[in-house]
Amino acid sequence: MVKFTDSHCHLASHKFEASEMDEIIQRAEDNGIHRMVTLATCLEDIPDHIKLSEQYPQVFCALGIHPCDVHQTPDNYLSILREYAQHPRFVAIGETGLDYFHPAPEGWTDTDYHARQRKLLREHFQLAADLGKNIVIHTRDKSGKQSLDDAVEIYREFAAKVTAVFHCFLGPWENAQPILELGGYLSYTGIATFKKATDTLDAAINTPSNRIMVETDSPYLAPTPHRGKRNEPSFTLHTASHIAEARDLSLAEFSELTERNAEQFYKLTV
Repeated sequence: MVKFTDSHCHLASHKFEASEMDEIIQRAEDNGIHRMVTLATCLEDIPDHIKLSEQYPQVFCALGIHPCDVHQTPDNYLSILREYAQHPRFVAIGETGLDYFHPAPEGWTDTDYHARQRKLLREHFQLAADLGKNIVIHTRDKSGKQSLDDAVEIYREFAAKVTAVFHCFLGPWENAQPILELGGYLSYTGIATFKKATDTLDAAINTPSNRIMVETDSPYLAPTPHRGKRNEPSFTLHTASHIAEARDLSLAEFSELTERNAEQFYKLTV
């Protein structure tokens, strides 16, 4: 069976019940999704992600603070992350990044909120460098690409020591150029299967073979034909099949290159 890694999911999400996790993991296995990387987004949910990685040999974990959580993250978070990162199932820093889409929380200005996001992103990069791990980046804007540009500039400061993947990359293709020039990876979700997401699919077609990964970002962004439903790792296969066809590759050929990339980026040996 052709195999894929769901390079970015959130299995500890409240949208998944603990009682159904065995079935979710089994459906992933049945669809050739033999590995999953589940990502924490705040300090509070880190133990749940670690627990899942301990329970299921198919699951690895990445640990970080999502940009939308920076306003309620204590200043000593780095020492907490560093301690959790000693766990043997830990494979990367993230999800972290910059989010200029959501409004600033009560009591914050957009300027202060975004500045704190940039501060924590730099600190995440430094932690990744200290630990010898790579980093998973989120960017999102209401319009334009300021969060992407700012994240790339911060990445530039650390690119000699840390490799970043910009997850859920939306395109257009020209936005990928500075990321790739720094040695970064691009990861694609089910959005690449949406009929109107032509920029995303075009970017997925043009991404170099040694820089592309696939993901679900589940429970969000379910691909066609499950769009609008709760996403899960087994649906990686739909996204992979769609991109493989668009790149004029067999599923086995696309599996080979994305598996190699996931193993290299996350430093996986199993």
